[in-house]
Amino acid sequence: MASLLQGRLPVNDDVLQMQNGTLMRKVRSKSWKKLRYFRLQEDGMTVWHARQAGGRAKASFSISDVETVRKGHESELLRSLAEEFPLEQGFTIVFHGRRANLDLVANSVEEAQIWTQGLQLLVDFVTSMDQQEQLDQWLSDWFQRGDKNQDGRMSFPEVQRLLHLMNVEMEPEYAFQLFQAADASQSDTLEGEEFIEFYKALTKRVEVHELFENFSADGQKLTLLEFVDFLREEQKEGDHASDLALELIDRYEPSDSGKLRHVLSMDGFLSYLCSKDGDVFSPACLPVYQDMTHPLSHYYISSSHNTYLVGDQLCGQSSVEGYIRALKRGCRCLEVDVWDGPSGEPVVYHGHTLTSRILFKEVVATIAQYAFQTSDYPVILSLENHCSWEQQEIVAQHLTEILGEQLLSTTLDGLLPTQLPSPEELRKKILVKGKKLQTLEEDLDKDEEEEELETELEGEQEAELEPESQFEPETQELSPRSKDKKEKKSKPMLCPSLSALVVYTKTVPFHSFTHSREHYRFYELSSFSETKAKGLIKEAGNEFVQHNIWQLSRVYPSGLRTDSSNYNPQEFWNAGCQMVAMNVQTAGLEMDIYDGLFRQNGACGYVLKPEFLRDTQSSFHPERPISPFKAQTLLIQVISGQQLPKEDKSKEGSIVDPLVRVEIFGIRADTTRQETSHVENNGFNPYWGQTLCFRVLVPELALLRFVVMDYNWKSRNDFVGQYTLPWTCMQQGYRHIHLLSKDGTSLHPASIFVHICMLEGLKEVES
Repeated sequence: MASLLQGRLPVNDDVLQMQNGTLMRKVRSKSWKKLRYFRLQEDGMTVWHARQAGGRAKASFSISDVETVRKGHESELLRSLAEEFPLEQGFTIVFHGRRANLDLVANSVEEAQIWTQGLQLLVDFVTSMDQQEQLDQWLSDWFQRGDKNQDGRMSFPEVQRLLHLMNVEMEPEYAFQLFQAADASQSDTLEGEEFIEFYKALTKRVEVHELFENFSADGQKLTLLEFVDFLREEQKEGDHASDLALELIDRYEPSDSGKLRHVLSMDGFLSYLCSKDGDVFSPACLPVYQDMTHPLSHYYISSSHNTYLVGDQLCGQSSVEGYIRALKRGCRCLEVDVWDGPSGEPVVYHGHTLTSRILFKEVVATIAQYAFQTSDYPVILSLENHCSWEQQEIVAQHLTEILGEQLLSTTLDGLLPTQLPSPEELRKKILVKGKKLQTLEEDLDKDEEEEELETELEGEQEAELEPESQFEPETQELSPRSKDKKEKKSKPMLCPSLSALVVYTKTVPFHSFTHSREHYRFYELSSFSETKAKGLIKEAGNEFVQHNIWQLSRVYPSGLRTDSSNYNPQEFWNAGCQMVAMNVQTAGLEMDIYDGLFRQNGACGYVLKPEFLRDTQSSFHPERPISPFKAQTLLIQVISGQQLPKEDKSKEGSIVDPLVRVEIFGIRADTTRQETSHVENNGFNPYWGQTLCFRVLVPELALLRFVVMDYNWKSRNDFVGQYTLPWTCMQQGYRHIHLLSKDGTSLHPASIFVHICMLEGLKEVES
């Protein structure tokens, strides 16, 4: 159904050549390299592949799946094959989410350029598409899937099959009526525009029509005053409702005459409700909107554990791709586990395991390239050093030479600070977190003689360093093996040139909160295993909160999580822990919560903690919260769903029986969930109309997760989609929640339609 996007699709020589098809090598590893024939389909939006030209083809990917295209020299895998293939002939297709990259090698530099340039052109087009173009492309994709004989038109049997694929259970007689009404050409088939008419009839939103008519005097349009009433009464837009109404009409009313008369048609009203302005997530929270001038300890910091891994912790692959993905999703604290490598070059990998190794200098070069592409705010390298003195010097040399001006190697003004600097002051700076041979005060003492320093170092090195690791004790839990014990006895000393690169993030062992207050400085920080941190929250929750006001804390997953699973980060955020490190390569509930918190504030990787977690007089205890917290009651009417997908698209015979679960994560007393009943055999336009009620004591810490499940009475319900956001970023009124996959990628146009109302205090609400 190319006609939907025809005239808007960018078409040049590269795109036309891609539609002719090209034989290329698909590369998975040094040993797996196979010839495949790739061809861009006529719709300009999907790429299919076959074993050879003219062979049986199957879908490979949609352009909307692609995040970017990298040239050969940027690919870790293709660089390792540089002796076999010229790098200029290779390129990498990077997909959204956690889908593995696709590495391809063309037969010539020209062919590689055709595909890299053509793909990037199409990706840029998809990225810039408006709401209508996105819907058109989605329909084109479905048309391609339903048009089994690929003749560009759809017969009624093909439409029936497509309805099943789209999760629509419908009486054949009614489906045939809609089919005939849309078949304007009376050809017994549907083409381009006819298919759109069929789709419109199929997706008529009765509940939205009723809402529209409640506010429209004539049922045909909303006047400016009627729309202002709707925005003020239902959407709780307050005093700026009048100005907003004009903006929204101008943005979403499809007809020019409607815009001129300042009225909103039904189509414009629906367009607004489905847009970013009608989204459950407040547009005001999308850019960087928080004060970024507080000390670092006042922020939650997006942090990655074992960043170099793209699989599990025993046999998984170590890859610079782990760092690229973490940085591109906004992570600001990365773990670098560095060991002695061959030929004097340190390597990064998970010690004493079968995980693969990568060169430390490649990791640093990757961080230098990607550190500030997503966010300008500082990156912290959590350096876990297991190297000999000689290779530590190489580590320091690589950090200094490769990072250059990006590396923070002394205090901002050369003077001794009295508190941690702010993210704003540290923009575009990379900090090294690790052990340090002396205090910052001693580092900055210009009068100290070099000779005295050298003498002092020799005497203090072994006494000051813990035997487990030069920088972090975090791998102890990960490898409880006998060879660890042998290694601990022969640990080398810490190299001064590496020690000197640690400024505001010096790691120290934790003994007790009292010990920290009495002996540690604001630029010293401790790491806690999840088990240790949980225990401290229970035993001394308020002391932990107080500790985290002036010092940074890092929490890391238990070493028993060899499958790289995750804990729930919420309970550590409740105590004000800043760097709650996650295995970001592992999708699931825990990463949904994590992504939900860091979706706000420009997704910059820093979120300002609530005021009561920054106040030095705070009496807040995460296990026993008491006033003055503004408790709230939340009413969520779950109205309807739209175009809900099946988790397993290969099951053509099954149709979703959807239910909606709303989960709240916050302090223990607020953590709860409720769900609607399920709707049988309707994933296309299910209607629930059920209201759920929640009472929340500390809304500032709460996150909401909306989950759609496919009811299954025989076993666990299947996951369909979810969306998670902070309570403080939620808009009231009639809102659409646009669902995300398990992997965190968009399931457009899948959504649920809700009405949200927040009331001050703990109200009793009639059911």
